[in-house]
Amino acid sequence: MHRTASLLVLALALPLAAHMVSISTGEARLEGARLTYDLRMPLFEASHLKRPDALLEAVRFAGARLIEGRCQPNPADETLRCSAVYNFPEPPKSLHIESRLHIVTVPNHVHVIRAVRGNERDQAVLELSAPSATIRFEPPAPFEVAAQHAAAGFFRLGAAPSLPLFLLALVVAGRSLRELIQLLAMFLLGQGAVAFAVSRMPWQASPRFIEAASALTVAYLAVEVLLLPKAGQRWLIVGVLGAFHGLALHAYLTEVSDGGVSFLSGLFTGELLLAALLWVIGRRAARWRTPLWLSHAPAVFLLAVALVWFGWLLY
Repeated sequence: MHRTASLLVLALALPLAAHMVSISTGEARLEGARLTYDLRMPLFEASHLKRPDALLEAVRFAGARLIEGRCQPNPADETLRCSAVYNFPEPPKSLHIESRLHIVTVPNHVHVIRAVRGNERDQAVLELSAPSATIRFEPPAPFEVAAQHAAAGFFRLGAAPSLPLFLLALVVAGRSLRELIQLLAMFLLGQGAVAFAVSRMPWQASPRFIEAASALTVAYLAVEVLLLPKAGQRWLIVGVLGAFHGLALHAYLTEVSDGGVSFLSGLFTGELLLAALLWVIGRRAARWRTPLWLSHAPAVFLLAVALVWFGWLLY
């Protein structure tokens, strides 16, 4: 089946320079009307900022007044650490938090914030699809927790540009619906298996390595489509390529720490739905009469994006 300009136009909408793994963590400790907040972020995520203190300005606690705050690099672990103190007019019963870190860093940035009040603890995940959250320090119902984590997994697909890009590569590589289903199954298997296996190990890959490896997975699949259009056992290759995306998934789950199964169910559901949408668009585009050279345009575009992405990481 020819993959024509429709898929190419859709691919152009994907951000080309965003990081695949962009995560920061924060801890908010509430003692009466006083709130102390600590933020940690990899140095390379904030290297473009002229004022590192802009990170503190990007995280807001409703009703709180900033008393003092500063950010400084810690070369020992290659992180930027920020600390701040806030005051409320009176002890709050809940914390409403808003994050704009995805604006001052990269669009797919995720901020995992943990809040502590005495013996009570809670956590929120803030990103482009959910930039604000309210922590009430009350244990929610199990169903509510599962639903929240599943929704976070589903919307995480849009915040990680590498996943839509690789799913587009799978649709381009799938020569039939049956083969596409095989490719998707092996991708999910490789992705989930590696994320689970690495969680049992003390080793964790660096974000830059994960980004570079993910870029090469897209490039490899595009090259195979262009040079080996009739290659067999492509599903086996996709399983191996999915393993590298499992490293990114593990890095995210390490920070989130809770709701792993629910999160994975939401993420995998989103991946399957996006792949189905891309397949339907490709089928409709196949009915159009297009020049032969244009049928290879999506694969050429994927290869170009992957190589530019990889070269930018080496720069």
